[in-house]
Amino acid sequence: MGHVYGVPVAVTEHEGRPVRFVWQRRFYNVRHILDHWITLRSDWSPRAQEHLPQRAHWRVEAGSPGALGVYELQHDSASGEWLLARVWD
Repeated sequence: MGHVYGVPVAVTEHEGRPVRFVWQRRFYNVRHILDHWITLRSDWSPRAQEHLPQRAHWRVEAGSPGALGVYELQHDSASGEWLLARVWD
């Protein structure tokens, strides 16, 4: 199942895909994208906004050679914020 965090992270993107992120003052290079899916935000109200706010979820293998892990990053289209949602040991 992994550990759930839900903490903001700084992400470098290329064409909308995460390629690098910073968590706890360490840099993680994305080596492989393992999965990608999109969900609608649960707090969305048709009266509040014209666009459907989405969350893009990216399950990635990241780290450095010999120290790779699996991480789930989330990007919120309404706020532009990236979160580290989950880490698998």
